[in-house]
Amino acid sequence: MQHQNAARGSWFKLSLAEQLGNVGSEYDRASKWRKQNDARFQNAFDRFLELLDLTIADGRHSFSRKRELLRLRETACSELTQTTDTSVDLSNYFHRFALLARKAV
Repeated sequence: MQHQNAARGSWFKLSLAEQLGNVGSEYDRASKWRKQNDARFQNAFDRFLELLDLTIADGRHSFSRKRELLRLRETACSELTQTTDTSVDLSNYFHRFALLARKAV
């Protein structure tokens, strides 16, 4: 586990917008490294999944929200593990949460 502090509880103090903003940062890194065939892709992909799984495990989220997050996980994993570029790019989805989190601060 690469995000030890997050798993110990600090992650669960963040708003959904803050959580998904951070998840999006790892998504962007993984997407960038995948496109460049860089060895750093796997670490970024693992961090992305770890943070998204922590978000899904957050008890504050409703069943329908968790279902949306699980669908997001499925879509992102499919997109990031394809050998060819797909039309799916979730960066804009994540960036909106990052902007929302900044406005709330």
